[in-house]
Amino acid sequence: MFYCTLAYLRYRLSAPKNFGIPVVSVGNLTVGGSGKTPLVIALASHFKRPAIVLRGYGRQSSGMIVVKDGTIMCDTSLSGDEAMLYAISLPDAVVIVSEKRELAIVEAKNRGCTMVFLDDGYGKHGIAKLDLLIEVSTPNTFCLPSGAYREKLWSGKKVIWVREGESFNRHVTISNPTSSMILVTAIARPKRLDPYLPKVSEKIYFEDHHFFTLEELQEIITRTKATSLLITQKDFVKIAHFNLTLSVLMLSLELDEELITTVKEYTHAT
Repeated sequence: MFYCTLAYLRYRLSAPKNFGIPVVSVGNLTVGGSGKTPLVIALASHFKRPAIVLRGYGRQSSGMIVVKDGTIMCDTSLSGDEAMLYAISLPDAVVIVSEKRELAIVEAKNRGCTMVFLDDGYGKHGIAKLDLLIEVSTPNTFCLPSGAYREKLWSGKKVIWVREGESFNRHVTISNPTSSMILVTAIARPKRLDPYLPKVSEKIYFEDHHFFTLEELQEIITRTKATSLLITQKDFVKIAHFNLTLSVLMLSLELDEELITTVKEYTHAT
């Protein structure tokens, strides 16, 4: 209750500022993964020179860093895994990480970006934006620390709900499948992968945003006699340079045309 009260006061005391560039936030109300990254990738692919702005959770750096503008300008340790996945997946995008998202939005505008996608930006009430909220069902409706909610949908706050099966559909394929794959992943709520998994002999979960070492992955391969490690695209950006045999869960979203139109209309109107 105390956590939600503070979040509500922050909302009530915030005055949304227009930065002179359209901002679209993709977020959710609860802790843990909800599929924000693939949704942003799918939406951003419909725009010319968009910017992707995010905090960069798990990165071994601080401050504002331009991860990509034309070329990738840092490594994954400085960008964080999600930012690097954006950089690799979106050839035309500028990717910026910053604890202070307002600074990154100004930087994106100065670099000539046409609009900004704000990853996990619902709680940034001081930024004028279109809020897309991914619906995540949870039986616990309390706020942190006793519940799953970081914030509630506050009275007066306008959002567009995004629901799987209505706003988008997931499609998963496996790149380089092998005969004996071991699932190794460091994402939030890893059990959400279960509906898309082939038969695997073991599932090994690490903390979200964990930076793998070659030694720990080699130990897993040796112990399990795996023919490959089955990983997500977010894991891939941290593991590829080890030159291990990898099978990758390739996730893409098919978006509802109404959602694409809604975002385009907002960016043209602001």
